[in-house]
Amino acid sequence: MKLYYAPGACSLASHITIRELNLEVDIIKVDILKKYKTERGEDYYKINPKGYVPYLTIDPDTSISEGAVILQYLADQKPEGKMSPLEGTPERYKIQEWLTFIATELHHLIDSFFAKYHFTEAGLKFQKAKLHKRLAILETQFTDNDFLMGADYTIADAYAFTVMNWISAFGLDVDISDYKNISAYMNKIQYREAVQTAMKEEGLI
Repeated sequence: MKLYYAPGACSLASHITIRELNLEVDIIKVDILKKYKTERGEDYYKINPKGYVPYLTIDPDTSISEGAVILQYLADQKPEGKMSPLEGTPERYKIQEWLTFIATELHHLIDSFFAKYHFTEAGLKFQKAKLHKRLAILETQFTDNDFLMGADYTIADAYAFTVMNWISAFGLDVDISDYKNISAYMNKIQYREAVQTAMKEEGLI
């Protein structure tokens, strides 16, 4: 398998999951900002017509895109790693709920602050208010839980950590200093061995 990634992008969640599960996957860097080429000089649009990351090629005839889907596929390759509940269980649908929430709410909202100049002052205020409502959901979740699914670290946490880390890593104009539970959660995940390994491999630390 091959994972195509861009340093610090949402593909980091897949990279982290690969390292957590010790999966045999080639990690290939892609420039998705200017040249749209892989580090090997390949035209990325010929590999993935969508042009963004992550992208996972499973074999010459099978590839999948979209981060939440790739995360679920990776976790299913080693179920004993317990990065996702087993298919058919109620918990499986719960983790899909969290993955969807992260993708459609957190990821989408936090990503918008990379181009905040597109907003009017009122629009920026609206975006911040909306994001803080979503962050409040997480803050409450972490009052009595170590991770999104309770006591167990999963692919949902790898994804949530990745997108929320953008705020500090890229100096986005969002103040989250009041969220003590989220801060403890982020710190806990950041120092996991697999997270440190993935971030070092992407040149983030």
